Amino acid sequence: MNGIINVNKPIGITSFDVVSKIRRLYQIKKVGHAGTLDPDASGVLPLCIGKATKVIEYLMDKDKAYRVELVLGMATDTQDASGNIILEEPVLASDDEIKAAIKSFLGKQEQIPPMYSAVRINGKRLYELARKGIEVERNPRPVTFYKIDISSIERKSDKAVVTFDVECSKGTYIRTLCHDIGELLGCGGLMNALERTRSGPFILDNSYTLEDLERLKAEDKLETAVIPMDRALLKMPPVYISHSQAIKIKNGLSVPAEGLTAGFMRVYHESGAFLAIGKSVEENANMRLRSHKWIGNDSIGL
Repeated sequence: MNGIINVNKPIGITSFDVVSKIRRLYQIKKVGHAGTLDPDASGVLPLCIGKATKVIEYLMDKDKAYRVELVLGMATDTQDASGNIILEEPVLASDDEIKAAIKSFLGKQEQIPPMYSAVRINGKRLYELARKGIEVERNPRPVTFYKIDISSIERKSDKAVVTFDVECSKGTYIRTLCHDIGELLGCGGLMNALERTRSGPFILDNSYTLEDLERLKAEDKLETAVIPMDRALLKMPPVYISHSQAIKIKNGLSVPAEGLTAGFMRVYHESGAFLAIGKSVEENANMRLRSHKWIGNDSIGL
């Protein structure tokens, strides 16, 4: 079985725990997730099974969307509610000032990865250093916040709880956004809850909980939750080739094809079977098609 499962990860387990459960449910070894969610986060976690593991990198490259609960008035060493409190200050800003501070992060930004993250510096994961009490300098990374919609601001004693939805580029740390908002307001901020509502084309409304999948297994309908892998690549234009051309592509040769464009393309067999991610190359002043990543399709013997 090959394809993508849009899983709604629950709070309290790791992304790898979800991978293990999918391996058990589907009785398949080749399973990988497209973008880690922390144990305290929930929501959309696309999982690739079988040959679809070959397209994981293209899923991880997609934009994401989240529902966030931000607590203003305190900060922690992990930038979320699981860490040790390192700052507590009353929230003196008005609701309008809070909204303006949050909205000021719209657009392109430079974000410094948190110490408690899987980013590697000199071969070491930052969280490994952080657990030893070591803090190192991190270079800022470019991120983009495309949209921020604030749902509510609730006052609790001298603190404020803000719920908002954010759409952002890959590699963005939402807890760092929360920390930076608190820093801008001078009162500290932390991420109290996080739910991923979209990862590329996969949305929360169309996701399956682990309980949903257990139920489908009991009904012998697990395959109904599997999405064809090319559905995740719809931004790439399609190109169709003959069976003889497909054999050449598989063997690393280039072939002529109609409708070639710059960049990557979805390559289909003339029967409609998805075969590969291809790219156009120029040879002797002619554009030809070559395989960038061969997937193959057992149903047609390729």
